[in-house]
Amino acid sequence: MASSTLKPGVPVTLRELEPSSEMFKQGASLRVTGILQSYDLDSAVAVIQDGSARLKIDTQHLRDISFRSGSMFQFIGELLIRPNNDAILQARVGRNVDGLDLNLYRQSLIVRRQHEAKLLSSRRP
Repeated sequence: MASSTLKPGVPVTLRELEPSSEMFKQGASLRVTGILQSYDLDSAVAVIQDGSARLKIDTQHLRDISFRSGSMFQFIGELLIRPNNDAILQARVGRNVDGLDLNLYRQSLIVRRQHEAKLLSSRRP
C-alpha cells in the first residue's frame, strides 16, 4: 500500500502570493485566507480576496461546506500555476472562519516567521 503524506500548508497572505514571491511555485502546499467573492457551482471554483489580491480555489474535493459570498474562508491545498501565471489552489481542506480578525492574523504570521527564523539561525553551527 502506497503511503501519501499530507503537507501542512504554509500560511501565506493573498497579498504575498504574487509571481515574484518565493511561495509562488508549482505544487507549493499553502494555507490561504480571504473573503469569498464568488463561487461557481458548475466548475466548483471559488474566488477569495484580501484587499486587491485575489485567488481562485478549486473546491471539487471538498465536502459539506456552505459557500456564502462575503464570508471569510481558509483553504489548505496545492498551488497550480497555469500559463500566464494564472494560479489556482487545489483545496483539500476548507473551512469558514467568519469572525477571524484578519489584521491580527497577519500580525501573528509576522511573529511566527520571526520566531521560525530565530530557531533556524540558532540551530546552525
